Amino acid sequence: MTGILPSYQRFVNGVPVPSISRRSFRLREKYLIVSVLLTFGIVWLGALFYLPEFRSSNSVNDSVYNVYKRIQKAGPELLMPPPLAQNEVGDFPVVGIVRHGENGDDPHIVQDRNRLKAKIDEDMGMKVLERPQFDLAPSVSSSRGPSKAPVNALEEPAVANNAAGKDASPSGLKEEGSDKYAVVVMGPGADEDQKHKLETVKQMMRHAWNNYKLYAWGKNELKPISKRAHLSSIFGAGDLGATIVDGLDTLYLMGLNDEFREGRDWVAEHLHITDVDTELSVFETTIRFVGGLLACYALTGDTVFKDKAAEVADALLPAFDTPTGLPYSLINPATKASRQYHWAGPNSILSELGTLHLEFTYLSDVTGRDVYRKKVEKIREVLYNIEKPGDLYPNFINPRTGQWGQRHISLGALGDSFYEYLLKAWLQSGRADEQARAMFDAAMQAALDKMLRVSPGGLAYLADLKYGRVVEEKMDHLSCFAGGMFALASTTLDNSLAERYMDVAHKLTNTCHESYDKADTKLGPEAFRFSGAAEARAQKSNEKVHLLRPETFESYFIMWRLTKQQRYRDWGWEAVQALEKHCRVDGGYTGLVNVYHKNPQGDDVQQSFFLAETLKYLYLLFADDTLLPLDEWVFNTEAHPLPIRGNNPLYRAADSAADNNAI
Repeated sequence: MTGILPSYQRFVNGVPVPSISRRSFRLREKYLIVSVLLTFGIVWLGALFYLPEFRSSNSVNDSVYNVYKRIQKAGPELLMPPPLAQNEVGDFPVVGIVRHGENGDDPHIVQDRNRLKAKIDEDMGMKVLERPQFDLAPSVSSSRGPSKAPVNALEEPAVANNAAGKDASPSGLKEEGSDKYAVVVMGPGADEDQKHKLETVKQMMRHAWNNYKLYAWGKNELKPISKRAHLSSIFGAGDLGATIVDGLDTLYLMGLNDEFREGRDWVAEHLHITDVDTELSVFETTIRFVGGLLACYALTGDTVFKDKAAEVADALLPAFDTPTGLPYSLINPATKASRQYHWAGPNSILSELGTLHLEFTYLSDVTGRDVYRKKVEKIREVLYNIEKPGDLYPNFINPRTGQWGQRHISLGALGDSFYEYLLKAWLQSGRADEQARAMFDAAMQAALDKMLRVSPGGLAYLADLKYGRVVEEKMDHLSCFAGGMFALASTTLDNSLAERYMDVAHKLTNTCHESYDKADTKLGPEAFRFSGAAEARAQKSNEKVHLLRPETFESYFIMWRLTKQQRYRDWGWEAVQALEKHCRVDGGYTGLVNVYHKNPQGDDVQQSFFLAETLKYLYLLFADDTLLPLDEWVFNTEAHPLPIRGNNPLYRAADSAADNNAI
């Protein structure tokens, strides 16, 4: 018998045991095994040297930090998930659907969430998570520059009280050796009632801010009922921190120093607008981000704010690349692509392109870079030289042709802040910009002659025009800033229009108060009409909303400062009480769907301008006049205070020649 047999055979108790052949691998099999091992080795070495996690010497640190960033983005909801909205439809929760538990939540989850929230509240709110610190070699440091301010830039804002025996200079008491603005909240005549009202508004700010930190930190805005980030805001779902940037100067002025510090650190570490791959409004980004950052720079001298303001403005500059120099409305900072709103056709909006002057001019002065001033001077040149129908400015203009679009004229939406900035550009320049003041007076004389109306009940209001005729007997809430604007114009220049300006200021502010007083909530609607028996009341459903807007309170504040009539403070306190009663929820402050309901439904949005403007103007209304005096500060249209050149030592103008040489 032929075949392969084992060389030996084992026997156990006389029984043969099977054995394994010891035949060696053939040469071809050896080559195959070696090839597999070599392939595995090459793949492993490639992973070691070429995958992103292993490229740098600090690979372990970066890997850990990537995990940390994911946890940070999850925010407090990782530990404390928000309650589900009740059958949410769009942005509005449907009321009346009840789940298990009194408020529709599992009682165990509610209890755990409340315990964590109580602990956070005890520690003055959730703190900003800092990037873990590693000993990195200089070669791998950030290309964005230093992420921390000098030690003296993190000192607490100085809060002074005249009643404590300190004298206030016109621009606020300054610490010796410091160029920070020292906040003088109350003078020696302040009584307990005034202190109580100031403290109430301050606590409102703390409530709004802490809940934003808790549920939406780093996002743009908060949904206070749903207790999560508002991702459909005008800045989209990106992590631009609009509420942080918008609210910082209000925190500073209220002496909320810990909150201001953590907001400042977030700006330094996380605000990188060129990383944003979504379309932003050139106008909104300017008034909220550039304006907010420049106000903080003026108040503190911290160069982080100035540098970030320049970074944001630089990202907007491609929008100005048009044949006329008039900017497009929208820009994507990452791609630098610009376009118009679809609903505006080829046109830009008057109130948007005309509301950049304060911020860009001041930015040029503090950086020494003239590029920003040149952009807005070009806009001014076009608007000064263009033919104006009846000395008024239509709301739409084509940036390619420099021609007006449809002849719709308004001191409300689409037109409002353009006129405001003509007056304030003159003020900001130390009254040197005479062209701006002349344009303002000519336009306002025409507006009062053609747009100012009086209802059968004696209420004055500003109507819109189309092709020279009034189209609707209504006034926007946005127009309610005009009372303060006319008062400021009256008291800053004694010309032939001054007396009429002040009379109109009182009447318009009174009309806006009437729109509040006629609502069941004592909060004003988005627009109100003067037709038939209804005066200063909204009629359409989309006009009955209250969006936490500031314009009426802005006029209360300016009218109080300039006239000292007690009714303006009384009206402001009525509004504070109404906001507390109807808009305050556990998660912050919400707008209202219908101001004519005694128990209104919330719209579930805490707007960033509620912190930037509404609460700031209400606070200033009850504060001492030495806090941001009107002869030294001018407020941009987002209520960010900017110093007046020549009147305010905190203007901080740079040495242009030196700065240009450094660029």
